[in-house]
Amino acid sequence: MPDTGAVKSQDTPFEGGPMDGRVLPVLLGPTGHPPKTYRIPVPDAHGGPPTVLVYRRAPRAQSKRLGLVQGWKYTFDAEGGKGAKGGAGLRWPWSRPAAGANPTPSDQPDDADG
Repeated sequence: MPDTGAVKSQDTPFEGGPMDGRVLPVLLGPTGHPPKTYRIPVPDAHGGPPTVLVYRRAPRAQSKRLGLVQGWKYTFDAEGGKGAKGGAGLRWPWSRPAAGANPTPSDQPDDADG
């Protein structure tokens, strides 16, 4: 493996799905943790759009006394990020409404008259 200098990686095991039992080096973020989700695009054999495998970070083990996380592993997300943990992400009050959502409640009239 080539020298990456200041970039750190950690050998992280994968559980479930097609990557079950494999251990891959995953780049760590500025906090020293791997990313919360790991997406692996798998090309289609017939030239169609690639299938994306989604894995979610989970604690591998915890210390007995303080309950601190000892390491991380990735578990397969069969829904592919469309479940409760995935999807559109955080919705802040000042962000734009989701696509297809009604921005004004139906029980209040629009203030188009002035």
